[in-house]
Amino acid sequence: MRFVLLALFSAMALTSCATLGLGKKSEEKKKEDEPFGPTGIPPQLRAKNSDPGIPVVPGGNAAASQPAAGFTPEEDIVYTDPDNPDAPIPELSTLLATAKRGPWEESETIARQRSSREGKPLLIWFTDSESSPMCKALSQELFSTNDFGNWATEKLIRLRVDAANIKIKDPDADLGESENYRTNVKNYYATLKKRYKVLGLPSLVLLNPSGEVIGRYRGYKRGDADFLWGQLKHGEAVSSTAYQTWRKGLEKKGYREWQDRRDRKVFARLTSYSEGNLTFIEPDGTRSRTQETNLSNKDKAWIAEQKKLRNLH
Repeated sequence: MRFVLLALFSAMALTSCATLGLGKKSEEKKKEDEPFGPTGIPPQLRAKNSDPGIPVVPGGNAAASQPAAGFTPEEDIVYTDPDNPDAPIPELSTLLATAKRGPWEESETIARQRSSREGKPLLIWFTDSESSPMCKALSQELFSTNDFGNWATEKLIRLRVDAANIKIKDPDADLGESENYRTNVKNYYATLKKRYKVLGLPSLVLLNPSGEVIGRYRGYKRGDADFLWGQLKHGEAVSSTAYQTWRKGLEKKGYREWQDRRDRKVFARLTSYSEGNLTFIEPDGTRSRTQETNLSNKDKAWIAEQKKLRNLH
């Protein structure tokens, strides 16, 4: 019996040592795989007062758990309800025809939709263009330059949340309407600042197309334009890599890129087809409908091939 117990204790000791050894190797392997922390951003490219950040998880969507903003301009709301098949579904052409309102969007709804559809990260700039000297400096030294503008137009979707942009735009509005508008916009901006954990101005938040935060950049000092731009370039590269993985995961679930006859594109899954009428759903849950005749020749050929495979006419 004594020999059996000794053998058992010896086996347990060996197992424990092996387990500890494996854990150590696993830890070392993880450090090798993530030498710059979960975000993959080297320390020298991070903001001087930023935390290491959170990892980008392809296929995830942090935005899904976030509450809706308290105020969104009526014309920016897309009324679709994936849980209610009888709800009106907007025409795809209407959604794709959303006009761009300059280099910087003013609606988070439109900016997030464009980011998801175009596969570009979203840069949110929290600023006060009237009262903050450093906000003005950031605009003058970086965001207003042609070089940055050309790069950002190709690589990013931009959203500006400006504390000074709370002026009523309707000259015929009475005092009550004006005050109500200002209150709503202030509450909306406060909701965005709370959602993205903005503690001071200027602040920048970079999201990938699936809605995950991949970079936070707080504050600005004169002369730091190139340093900050380098951070944004690296964040865009990290986002681009994560987006390709995220997109491939959705393609396995039936999502694909659709194009209309005006070369406008949408990444969506076909949920129904009947006598030339199609219904789509995008990754963020937005639904739309269109007719086969409105699609590109490539998409019509794809539909014909699918019908042939299923013996449909």
